[in-house]
Amino acid sequence: MKPIQVGLIGLGTVGAGVFEVLRRNREEIERRAGRAIRVAMVSRRDTAQARATVGDAAQVVADPREIIRNPDIDIVVELIGGKTQARELVLEAIAAGKHVVTANKALLAVHGTEIFEAAQQQGVMVAFEGAVAGGIPIIKALREGLTANRIQWIAGIINGTTNFILSEMRDKGLDFDVALKEAQALGYAEADPTFDIEGVDAAHKATIMSAIAFGIPVQFDKAYVEGITKLSATDIRYAEQLGYRIKLLGITKRREGEGIELRVHPTLVPSKRLIANVEGAMNAVVVNGDAVGTTLYYGKGAGSEPTASAVIADLVDVTRLATSDPQHRVPHLAFQPGAMRDVGVLPMDRVITSYYLRLRVKDEAGVLAQVTHILAESGISINAVLQREADDVAGTDAGAGEPTPDHTDLIILTHETSEGTMNQALARMQALTAVLAPVVRIRKEELA
Repeated sequence: MKPIQVGLIGLGTVGAGVFEVLRRNREEIERRAGRAIRVAMVSRRDTAQARATVGDAAQVVADPREIIRNPDIDIVVELIGGKTQARELVLEAIAAGKHVVTANKALLAVHGTEIFEAAQQQGVMVAFEGAVAGGIPIIKALREGLTANRIQWIAGIINGTTNFILSEMRDKGLDFDVALKEAQALGYAEADPTFDIEGVDAAHKATIMSAIAFGIPVQFDKAYVEGITKLSATDIRYAEQLGYRIKLLGITKRREGEGIELRVHPTLVPSKRLIANVEGAMNAVVVNGDAVGTTLYYGKGAGSEPTASAVIADLVDVTRLATSDPQHRVPHLAFQPGAMRDVGVLPMDRVITSYYLRLRVKDEAGVLAQVTHILAESGISINAVLQREADDVAGTDAGAGEPTPDHTDLIILTHETSEGTMNQALARMQALTAVLAPVVRIRKEELA
């Protein structure tokens, strides 16, 4: 049988990994796919560098549209990243009747609805396992493995850079800036790490998972996004003392009759949970379904060959299904196009969760009573209280300058309440004369 002809647009780290893994595991992949998969064309502006990677095994071009125009190319693999040119190329490939494989989470989180509709109309496939959590097959799990379930919630460590930084802050007591520089020195963080440390990358991935889990359009513009740049080593240490670890989580939840929660932010997680013990640059996703219960998916979330593994899995899927009736393929977002529901994403002030609060306060009688009174009047129940004596606070990086013996840290864990209610309570606490610095608020999830 004639080999499937693949055109690679982009031959950077992941593209080179795809080429190498296809070459190395060619026989095994062919046995699984039922026919050979051959990279026939690659495009890269630096054609000399591309030729050094692929040699004479594939035609090298500078213009990616040459790949799209080539009638012999069956599948276009988009690996250039970004949202503008990538969108144009993917839509052109679809219009030309090509199947598309992409690892571009930003593209799908922002333009996914448009792209999937175009693919549906043309009867072609868009596969994107590599867009979320690298080598972890979480997209296939959500689209196929868990198809019998009504998904209740998903929580994931889906950015390795931030997880590495938080691990270093916890293990070594480092401040954020120091841990970031270490991550950059080791190659875990980019020279400009903004998308990672501000939570945008994780939000792209959470948006895609939310759409698949709940059968809704991709709605990245409605996601709440908060990064780790303001986290203090002090709070990481206090969380540890209380039996929690802080992770940057992408969270999406079903709220019956109300909407969908979609948010990324630092989160306290009980240290006994498996996901709380995911360290370094590794990724993990927890999915809760009504039939299966809670499942965990763990592995490398980025890198040349882990992501290439996901891209090639998509190539195999497309190869197997390319000739099948489009109506009998697995839908792009798991639900049949006519069964998608336009359920809205809830605004952040309607999100319900529990909280960790840290207040730098005067060490004097009655302060705790004032704070707990505000919480009680707001209808917020307290789960635990920890007060650090002045001697214990001294020397910490609590975000309020150098503490003095008449200052102390008051740490409170609450039960669940709405974000809007907590915002109002925090405003009242901040107005107390005994509160000496901005109140630290970190959300908490039990993930039970």
